[in-house]
Amino acid sequence: MKAQLTTSSRSYRGLSQEARRADRRARLVAAAIAVYGERGYHQATVKAVCDAAGLTERYFYESFANSEALLIDSFDAVVHSVLGQITRAAQDAGRGRITRSRAMLHAYFESLQNEPQSARVFLVEIRGVSRAVDQAFDGALRAIGREVARIVAPPGVPENALLQAGVVGGVIHIALRWIEDGYRPGIDTVVDSALRLGTVLASASRRRTTPAPR
Repeated sequence: MKAQLTTSSRSYRGLSQEARRADRRARLVAAAIAVYGERGYHQATVKAVCDAAGLTERYFYESFANSEALLIDSFDAVVHSVLGQITRAAQDAGRGRITRSRAMLHAYFESLQNEPQSARVFLVEIRGVSRAVDQAFDGALRAIGREVARIVAPPGVPENALLQAGVVGGVIHIALRWIEDGYRPGIDTVVDSALRLGTVLASASRRRTTPAPR
């Protein structure tokens, strides 16, 4: 008796249906980052994203319920890329906390400058669309804050979610101003400013949590 091929196992040109669906989804996400980065989320239509991906609209609804779902996935893709870059930079920088912090910040600002469309999705287009999108943004910032703290926080210091939020939020505001000013001043100056902010906030937090001598 011949085994029947299921829908998910059929292949076309060596690719299973699942692999082709994943490829179409990835193409739509990449196209969305480019289109949202160029036009803005609110000015981008499903058709525009599909045209950029080289796909028909029926494939959009194969993967996404609506444009908000695609925006969230696009944002998550950018966050994953940026987080990977700053994590690798920290690993390459060595063991010193300040050295690692500086390397991470440099990688972050460099990625924003080198990939302005992704930067717009990460910093601008994600804000104020809906509650679901805001929750995705907040969740990503929390994850970034935890990862950065894991890499650079001194040993034995308890996790401080509010401090993490303050540092990440402050760096994002510096990035927004830097982009608005045409990526001026140079990256090294911006990194110094962001590093000073993080150092000040961390020092203030340590002073509050250290018991006063009796």
